[in-house]
Amino acid sequence: MKPISTWRFTFLAAIGLLAGTPSSSHAGLLPVNVTVNADGGNYRYAYGVVLTSDSILRTGDYFTIYDFDGLVANSNVQPTGFTFTSANLGATPAGILPTDSAAIANLTFTYTGPDTVVGQTGIGNFIVKSTYGSSTEGVFSARTHRQIDGKTDANITETEVPVPTAPGVPEPGTLALMAIGLPLIGAFRHLRRRI
Repeated sequence: MKPISTWRFTFLAAIGLLAGTPSSSHAGLLPVNVTVNADGGNYRYAYGVVLTSDSILRTGDYFTIYDFDGLVANSNVQPTGFTFTSANLGATPAGILPTDSAAIANLTFTYTGPDTVVGQTGIGNFIVKSTYGSSTEGVFSARTHRQIDGKTDANITETEVPVPTAPGVPEPGTLALMAIGLPLIGAFRHLRRRI
């Protein structure tokens, strides 16, 4: 399966970072790349997350990915210094109002390491498996701290999350096989009648 990128958000985040984002619109942790790959009958979602240049990552800071459908238990892999939890109502920073279904698992990765102030940097890939390979726009929120004054900061943005394939809608591979197979079946029947 080809990578799915949150290109719209990445583009806007890059413009904001280059323009010197004002303090009123901080964004501490950002999911800048999401890939989805088949993995042993399931699908591996890898979220590349970046800490922005105006933020500090402190013990207890976290990010949550909302409504991650089809979560495969114990499939999470995260960088050293982070722990993982899942709950139908995940941790949400104060002042953030995400769209969140109480029936679908949310993923929360919490930082347990020392304060990190290194400017804009990738903090790693956060991997979780789902039983679903189809995805849609979902919600990502994060709590960090501001470098300028150390106060708590929060942001919310888009990311990709798995969703069930709609019933009655064939996968692209199935459609391709049908496009090849149906004419062959028709030709075989036609030849059989002539004999």
